[in-house]
Amino acid sequence: MTAMTTPHHQVVEATARMRGIADALVEASVWSMSAPEAASTLLELGRLKAQVIELEARVAARADEVEVGTEVGATSTSNWLAHRTRQTRSAAARTVHLGHDLATYELVRTSLARGDLRPEQADVIIRSVKALPAGLDPELLIKAEEHLVAAAEEHDAKRLTILGRRLLEVIAPELADQHESDLLEREEAKAAQACRLTMSDDGHGKVHGRFTLPALQAAELKKMLLGLAAPKHLAATHGPGMERRSGPERMGRAFCELIERISAKELPQVGGRDATIVVTIDHDTLLGRLDKAGVLDTGERISPAAARRLACTAKIIPAVLGADSQVLDVGRARRFFTKAQLTAMSLRDGGCVTEGCDWPPWMCHAHHWTRWTDGGASDLDNAGLLCPRHHARAHDPTYEMAKHHNGKVSFTRRQ
Repeated sequence: MTAMTTPHHQVVEATARMRGIADALVEASVWSMSAPEAASTLLELGRLKAQVIELEARVAARADEVEVGTEVGATSTSNWLAHRTRQTRSAAARTVHLGHDLATYELVRTSLARGDLRPEQADVIIRSVKALPAGLDPELLIKAEEHLVAAAEEHDAKRLTILGRRLLEVIAPELADQHESDLLEREEAKAAQACRLTMSDDGHGKVHGRFTLPALQAAELKKMLLGLAAPKHLAATHGPGMERRSGPERMGRAFCELIERISAKELPQVGGRDATIVVTIDHDTLLGRLDKAGVLDTGERISPAAARRLACTAKIIPAVLGADSQVLDVGRARRFFTKAQLTAMSLRDGGCVTEGCDWPPWMCHAHHWTRWTDGGASDLDNAGLLCPRHHARAHDPTYEMAKHHNGKVSFTRRQ
């Protein structure tokens, strides 16, 4: 009786042969390749890479269908593949998902399998067709796929992304404007939710930061900075012949100038005060007779020269101290609590005066220790800063507030 051998699938056999050929090239030297050979081989390897990626994705999708990995207890084919190949789970999942997508988008699959598409182009085409409105005629979806696959012969993935956003103008012009409007509204809503700004002081006079902005505000900021960094503006403000600085440095300096150009009148009020920096500076330092650092109400310290410059140009509110550190002048206002009093309280209290509270002064409210309705005066001796939460407790009859000799207060619930 003749023993029957298990037949091998053609993809299995072809993969084994390709691996054998690749193994034979491990030690092959490329130094003797001519320039034309290197150029043509590099292009062919790119096509081969696309073909291998398509084949890998197709086999991965099949492996997912037959639940490869269940015998060893893997929770999914992607997790099994990631573990066995030492890929990240996200990379393995992308391979499996691509295989399933290619089963739907046959034209993309065949173009990738022939090496006519790059993998990143295929990804853009699939995402663009998926992003089309639901309920379109299937024939229109095929037309969209054909359009982008043809465009991929001349355009890279970045350009294809732009073309993909305008697909409806090609396949269904009557729907294009409304779809674009809906798409932009969704994107703007997501961008607003994604707004982020982080700032970190390195302790050596520099603050580093990162931000994420919606496209509209980013465009506005960029245009402002480019205007302040323009050669004509720099020549007008600094004089001709100034040193030419690198682009990032020019933009950084422009950002600083933009911040200093914002008028205090345009800033919102926080706790009844303008959101303006207050710097504490000795009277002798202000007059130039003494060099002592200025202290900002946010805690940072600046050089005496910077403090005098800002005080001179009214970019800050100067709180001038006499010899006994008494506040001599914090500006003038017409009503109580005046902005000057609020500024003085910020400097004196440094934030919410409740024990254990760390809210900064610019987020706090001024509170009368003896209520105005009970004859309490609106002066500094009868006032202190409380954060919104503790200010509410100060007026809550279920809590009792106690003042301590160090200027702090505490709250206890009444029995």
